[in-house]
Amino acid sequence: MSLIHTCYRILDVDRSVDFYRALGFEEKGRLPIRDEAVNVFMGLPEDGDEPRLELTWNIGREEPYELGGGYGHIAITTPDLDGTLARLKDQGIESEREPYTVSDGGSRLTFVRDPDGYRVELIERR
Repeated sequence: MSLIHTCYRILDVDRSVDFYRALGFEEKGRLPIRDEAVNVFMGLPEDGDEPRLELTWNIGREEPYELGGGYGHIAITTPDLDGTLARLKDQGIESEREPYTVSDGGSRLTFVRDPDGYRVELIERR
C-alpha cells in the first residue's frame, strides 16, 4: 500500500489553485463529478503525473467547512525558507509567525494558511 494524495474541501477553485501554485504546486487535472462537484488535482513538479493534493469544490456550497480538532497540517520543504516567505509575501501570503526550530540544530520551519484555513508547514531543507 502507499499513500497517494490528501483531499481538502474548498470554497473557491481559483483562489485555492492560486495559493497552491504560489507554493510551487502545478495543476495536474480537473475531474467534474456530475453537476455536484469538481476535483482539482495538484502536484509538485517532481511528482510527474501523480497529484499529491485533491481540492474538492462542492458546487453551490458557500459556508466554510469546519476543520475540526483532529486536522493538523501538510508539510512541504523548501531549500530557502526566507526567499520562499518573501516571494509568498509579495503574493499576499503571510506566515503565522517568524521561522523557528523545534530543537537545537533542527530545520527551520513556519506555517501558512491556505484560503480555506488549512495549515501548511514550510520546512527548510538545504
